Amino acid sequence: MEYDERLALFRQTRLNPFDRGEEEDGPQGDKTPPQHEARPEVFPGTRTHSSDRTMDLGLAEDHFSRPVGSFVASDIEQLKLAIEECKKLILELPEHSERQKDNVVKLIHLRLKLQELKDPEEDEPNLRVLLEHRFSKEKSKSVKQTCDKCSTIIWGLIQTWYTCTGCYYRCHSKCMNLITKPCVRSKVSHQSEYELSICPEIGLDRQDYRCAECRAQISLRGVPSEARQCDYTGQYYCSTCHWNDTAVIPARVIHNWEFESRKVCRSSMRYLALMMSRPVLRLKEINPLLFNFVEELVEIRKLRQDILLMKPYFITCKEAMEARLLLQLQDRQHFVENDDMYSLQDLIDISTGRLSCSLTEIHTTFAKHIKLDCERCQAKGFVCELCKEGDILFPFDSHTSVCHDCSAVFHRDCYFDNSTTCPRCARMTERKQDEEDLNYFNPNCQ
Repeated sequence: MEYDERLALFRQTRLNPFDRGEEEDGPQGDKTPPQHEARPEVFPGTRTHSSDRTMDLGLAEDHFSRPVGSFVASDIEQLKLAIEECKKLILELPEHSERQKDNVVKLIHLRLKLQELKDPEEDEPNLRVLLEHRFSKEKSKSVKQTCDKCSTIIWGLIQTWYTCTGCYYRCHSKCMNLITKPCVRSKVSHQSEYELSICPEIGLDRQDYRCAECRAQISLRGVPSEARQCDYTGQYYCSTCHWNDTAVIPARVIHNWEFESRKVCRSSMRYLALMMSRPVLRLKEINPLLFNFVEELVEIRKLRQDILLMKPYFITCKEAMEARLLLQLQDRQHFVENDDMYSLQDLIDISTGRLSCSLTEIHTTFAKHIKLDCERCQAKGFVCELCKEGDILFPFDSHTSVCHDCSAVFHRDCYFDNSTTCPRCARMTERKQDEEDLNYFNPNCQ
């Protein structure tokens, strides 16, 4: 019988899950003498074993067949003794033998039952709120995680554990009352900005030789605890608050165009992960010279400017709205709102070339709809009023120039070679002057 089947049978009947209806051999192959006489099972539909059934580890079947509420201190003591006996038996049996594997499974079941007696699951709420964390009780029993508070393994089979739905902070149920760090998501919501100085170290003396988070004593010599520096905050942390996780540092990207992952503390790792897709970096203000040295940034900026020029066509086109063309950029919503805000994920994708490929493909799809597929959008094109020749022009074409005052579109060569003003601006100025003259001579005609 597989482990999952044994566990299911154990939970269904609450009987001894290790009873397989036969006598177990002892360490030397001899039969273990009977110790307790098995009582009839109390659940209908289950098979009654013979009275001379040998009970494993000195536990009778009726011990597991009682309701949960009837367990007393003696039952817990019996389970503890059974666990110790099972440990000894596992050590005595041959390595990797079937009997040793069976007893390992028995040990897990015994520990599970002991945990249920000490810390019943029904007493643990499914949702707990603490320091702005929203902890949800995990149902997975087979995934092995590490507690963020005590840095020890969470054994899902025998321990209750919670995960914060906001920052994914994981901890044992027993460790929740010891948490002192507020949820990082609240910081992201109220303070969406990066530290833009590269590793702003202040020194251990300014930290009073204590962890910046939990205030435990630390030193670079590792006595009493090792001091680990976070490359994002520049501060030092203990090994409980700093697990040597790595992350891309925004300040190094913006100032050095460096994407090497650096060691950060746990809280910085969560903060950077939650901030990864937030467009909070205005490169033109932080480091405008970056566009002179990174050609990919110039290309992306031009594509974004073109998409902003295409947006008015789509929001007034019924076919484009039905096709939901703008939703192709739903993962980067800021691309259809402005051309100067970037997220850290944008910069990472630019460095790898991923963003350039995807944005070029979207740009091609948008241009194809406006210039070829949709007659309504084609009708909103322009004819160069300077040369009055050539095809219909659109403001996002690479060979055109746009008047900053009236948004008229011309051939780039015609616009820069022409010494006169924009014809459309001239007409608008003349019309405005005529209206003013008319109002001056005929004040009643308004």
